Amino acid sequence: MTSLTLEQLFAVLLEIVGAPVFWSLIGASSLILIAFIALLMRNRKQERHAPWRVKLWASIGALAAILSLQYATSSGFSDLGGPIDLIVLMLAGGAGAVCLMILAYVAQSLLPSKG
Repeated sequence: MTSLTLEQLFAVLLEIVGAPVFWSLIGASSLILIAFIALLMRNRKQERHAPWRVKLWASIGALAAILSLQYATSSGFSDLGGPIDLIVLMLAGGAGAVCLMILAYVAQSLLPSKG
């Protein structure tokens, strides 16, 4: 393997979690993104919320994504086989962080504000 392609990353992630889990994650992420875009269109701007809450949810989302991958593969961190495994793990953590951060923003915007 001389180069890393998007198809290789896709194939490794699909092999790690399986097709049903992978496509359900894609579906949930798409719904969250649609809710975020609808919220931005409704408000015409991005409202400022407590940024530490959103960052906390991002950290939890990254950790949950990485741990769920470890659970799905029934392996530990010592079983990482090469750079592609580490790259996929980091991309999954980043995706989990972004998705939960957007979900937290949407949830905070929909809840009534105090005061």
